[in-house]
Amino acid sequence: MSSAKWLAPTAGNFSAEVRLPGSKSLTNRELVLSALAASPSVLVNPLISRDSELMIQALKNLGVEIEVQKDSIKIVPSPLTGNTRIDCGLAGTVMRFIPPVAALAKGAVEFDGDLQARLRPMGTTIDSLRKLGVKVESREQSLPFTVHGTGMVNGGELVIDASKSSQFVSGLLLSAPRFQNGLTLTHVGQSVPSLPHIDMTLKCLRDRNVLAAARTETSWRVEPGEIAGIELAIEPDLSNAGPFLAAALVTASQVRVGGWPDATTQVGDEFRKLLTLMGAEVSLSGSTLTACGTGKILGIEADMSMAGELVPTIAAVAALAATPTEITGIAHLRGHETDRIKALVTEINRIGGDARELEDGIAISPAKLSGGLWHTYGDHRMATAGAIIGLKVPGIEIEDIGVTSKTMPEFPSLWLNMLAGK
Repeated sequence: MSSAKWLAPTAGNFSAEVRLPGSKSLTNRELVLSALAASPSVLVNPLISRDSELMIQALKNLGVEIEVQKDSIKIVPSPLTGNTRIDCGLAGTVMRFIPPVAALAKGAVEFDGDLQARLRPMGTTIDSLRKLGVKVESREQSLPFTVHGTGMVNGGELVIDASKSSQFVSGLLLSAPRFQNGLTLTHVGQSVPSLPHIDMTLKCLRDRNVLAAARTETSWRVEPGEIAGIELAIEPDLSNAGPFLAAALVTASQVRVGGWPDATTQVGDEFRKLLTLMGAEVSLSGSTLTACGTGKILGIEADMSMAGELVPTIAAVAALAATPTEITGIAHLRGHETDRIKALVTEINRIGGDARELEDGIAISPAKLSGGLWHTYGDHRMATAGAIIGLKVPGIEIEDIGVTSKTMPEFPSLWLNMLAGK
């Protein structure tokens, strides 16, 4: 990844249409399912970013044939082989989706990633595989660790604590059709964050003719069986749409995003409601979502436990709002690419804001902001949050805009084109 400071541009009124790349969450789920399928698959309009490239390379290392073309990816399943190493980078989907796949390979598979990745919680994945009879070597409940695959996993019933991330659930469910007895997975503990991502995983499985369903709000069942190979168009990344829609709100401009689905399991669809509450006019006509700023920027009170990945965008808007904001239900954000609660509070206060940490959230009050260095903590959503604030506050310098390559490598050019009305 490149590492470069970037002076966030300020902006007045503009009108623009933004074409977004495919969803990271869907791309990486479909890559895993395609690798485990009974026949080849083609993914159309996938996301090509650091996270998806790490996923592609991980699956290639396990023996899967993958061909990346201009606007598609072709995946040809092959017998899974171990005796390899997986670089997870900072991608939660790789570090939590691939270990169960590695258990289905024959041989040792070593997992490691960026230094920051070693701070992300992995104990649930490690413990889950051990309970399923898979040998896992690890000194800590985190990266690095080694999965010793035997080519098969019995499956059956499993109880886990997924309160730190829904990815622990999704990672197990994605591989479960290949387990001898499928999987009945039950969560115990505090509430599971980002439940819509589990709904997304179940739908992806069902779209490939797998019997998969929620038994209760905290229990899921996947039957054993073949995973169908399919050709599938990946939806645009609605979470990545957030900064562009927020730009319309904070500058009293208009932004149109094409390809917005009528119905979706992506949590980014929640931006329609959240930004409306914060003062925007948001409408969906056909497949085009339009956000217009009204000249008002309002704070909100919101439980965002189901939509934690949207918090940096909402917090950036809140820092510019005329009324206070309180976001709760997001304690799990402390275990993301960085401690996002602490990072947001630190950076907002660094530029003159009034933000404070809550036990499970963040409170932001109106304050006069000034320019300064906005640290990114290796986190793509921290970088885009700084860009939003920079639209209204001159002199915001993003520490490393290159971190946006995690999910949106073309972010700087998309941002500048939007502001130019292209």
